[in-house]
Amino acid sequence: MVTKPRVVPVRSDADRFAADLARAGGDPAAPLALAVSGGADSMAMLALAAEAMPGLVLAATVDHGLRADAAAEAAMVAEMCAALDVRHATLRPTTPIAGASIQAQARTARYDLLAGWAQAAGAAQLATGHHADDQAETFLMRAARGCGLSGLAGVRPVTQIAGIRVVRPLLDWRRAELRAIVRRRELAFVDDPSNADDRHDRTRYRRLLHDHEWLDAAGIARSGTYLAEADADMRAVVDWLWRARAVIADGEAWVDVTDLPREVCRRLARRAIGEVRDAIGVTRPDWSEGANIESLLDALTDGRRATQAGIVASVRAGRWRFRVAPPRRTG
Repeated sequence: MVTKPRVVPVRSDADRFAADLARAGGDPAAPLALAVSGGADSMAMLALAAEAMPGLVLAATVDHGLRADAAAEAAMVAEMCAALDVRHATLRPTTPIAGASIQAQARTARYDLLAGWAQAAGAAQLATGHHADDQAETFLMRAARGCGLSGLAGVRPVTQIAGIRVVRPLLDWRRAELRAIVRRRELAFVDDPSNADDRHDRTRYRRLLHDHEWLDAAGIARSGTYLAEADADMRAVVDWLWRARAVIADGEAWVDVTDLPREVCRRLARRAIGEVRDAIGVTRPDWSEGANIESLLDALTDGRRATQAGIVASVRAGRWRFRVAPPRRTG
């Protein structure tokens, strides 16, 4: 008797994309807005989404007004979208981007524009083309800066930016895979010249990964994914402890940190600072959940008071107290 070989169904790229979209927190049955820059990664995402979700995909390209070629690149994306029967829009900021921290300003403007456009078009989810190589580069950059768990977790599969759910369905895809998809489908794409500019940290780490195959980008990216899961678990623990051990009253926060490890204390302290600032309406100095508060933690652990971001923290009867810092004396 001859045993017939088992036939294993081959999953198409489109099926893989739909499954990865769902795993990332997106809904393959709902309208999906795409951020398409014209690079090979986002053009591959455009092709995959159009094939996996016909009639449910719309795309936009942001022209920041920073490069002379940007308008032509947006027009190219629009032409490719027309060929794939995908609605396309070109978005431009109303205020010119200039001054210091141009990249950060451009990112903020980009997501504000994309979120407003997607919501107006009836899409509650926005997909970006971040992939495994991006994740590996981010991990290495942040490790070199001494980042903790939250930073090393890297690019999240799903997050909320500018009021819209942002999903990254390509985090398990390699850059080479995506470029091959674009070429097989004979789609035009552009290579951003800034990707070869060594003045940017990311470019140097990209070259490091490219030139040293023993640095397994896929494995590094998986480490980022595992750390993101651990970070999510830690956030859940901190939420539970906040409900059980924190009290907000009269613009102050009291937190019982008895027998808690430093990382948990660090996160509770950051939350307390943010909660008090929000309750009182403090906007200056600037504050971020990623701010370095090690000196404040050292002081509180030693029973001393310390000030950070306009909030003074002190220790009373084993609890940490956070309140608005009194105005400085002058004269």
